[in-house]
Amino acid sequence: MTPKISALLPDLSPWRSSRDFRLLWVQGLIAYFGSFAAMVALPLQIKDLTDSPLAVGAMGAVELVPLVVCGLYGGALADAVDRRKIILATEAALGLLAVVLLVNAMLPVPLLWPLYVVAAGVSALAGLQRPALDSLMARIVPHDQLTAAAALNSLRWQLGAIAGPALAGLVVAYAGHGTAYGTTVVCFAVSVLLCLRLSPAPAAHDAERPSLRAIAEGARYAWSRPVLLGTYAVDLAAMFFAFPHTIFPFLAEDLGAEWSLGLMYAAGSVGSVVLSLTSGWTSKVRRHGLLVVFGAAGWGLAVAAAGWFSNVWLVLVCLAFAGAGDMLSGLGRSTIWNQTIPDELRGRLAGIEVLSYSVGPQLGQVRAGAMAGWTGTRPAFWTGGLACLASVGLLAAVLPKLVTYDAETDEDARRRRAARSAGTDAEAEAAPEPSRP
Repeated sequence: MTPKISALLPDLSPWRSSRDFRLLWVQGLIAYFGSFAAMVALPLQIKDLTDSPLAVGAMGAVELVPLVVCGLYGGALADAVDRRKIILATEAALGLLAVVLLVNAMLPVPLLWPLYVVAAGVSALAGLQRPALDSLMARIVPHDQLTAAAALNSLRWQLGAIAGPALAGLVVAYAGHGTAYGTTVVCFAVSVLLCLRLSPAPAAHDAERPSLRAIAEGARYAWSRPVLLGTYAVDLAAMFFAFPHTIFPFLAEDLGAEWSLGLMYAAGSVGSVVLSLTSGWTSKVRRHGLLVVFGAAGWGLAVAAAGWFSNVWLVLVCLAFAGAGDMLSGLGRSTIWNQTIPDELRGRLAGIEVLSYSVGPQLGQVRAGAMAGWTGTRPAFWTGGLACLASVGLLAAVLPKLVTYDAETDEDARRRRAARSAGTDAEAEAAPEPSRP
């Protein structure tokens, strides 16, 4: 293999160096597959029951409050409790909610209200779980492998995002919603078994108990760091203005290609996977803020283009480019977070991160559904994409430290790297002996 080609291939160092990383990678792939199967079936079932874009978009409103509350509390909890226990408990609870969807789908006439209740419950559990998952990564992966770990995690997520929606679209069409939900139940059962094998990840001995004061301390730290603020703001703007997934069923119908629904959900992941499989060069990047800005701008431009085309295959290509842009931005955000945030605040900051990359899509669902009901499906795409592009440009102008961030010279990144090297970081006191690869 030539050096030029090998430089593009993903860096597998985290997979080789950490047993827990390998477990989480496989567990996440299985859980994502099940989650995406439900993600396609749930809005489609609401559409079948109501035939209303607003009713589908209302999922975002139902999910928003639980996500905000539990995301912030989950961040404080992740700094005070064994993170493995949080991951295990929430994964088991998500499996139980999938059982509720399955039972409801098997009724002679499925009820509408349980779909919203489950959507709210999933949002709450995701808010509790994600800070623990995200904050665990910097413990189990060496500092100089964090960008590679982010790329591999994104590749895992996208593999599930491709297979899950594509197969779920076919399953729902030919076997019904119940079969899709049954697949979700099985996937979460396997995921729980894998989580049981993770090493304990206890909090530091002097960890602060979850409280409003602890949450406020994390918020103050984030507010004092313009680079972190920039990552949150750019992602929030991009998702709010240009997250059209909830109206994919209506776009497929508008294009006369209902068969393409699963492909629409999967197209963004295809673009992300292509970028992931050629992500070796990102391990050498130091200006990660530029990845955030350029990736988010590319996402908005591609979503706008998807709204202009009437050929379904061109629309799918645009959605693939959008996924590649989102992936690039996500790599930059994840690397900045893991490189700069001290471990004693990592859970609380991860809670804020959950809000930045989850609240945006929830509000974006409401915006897309309302706009589609007002102006039509395709205008909801291109107006949102252009608004995303404009907002990212404005944020880059008012938060220049994000654009100029350099992993070698940034003070927080240097302090964090020195702490890991000296073994004085909080995880050095709290974490068990690393597992042998």
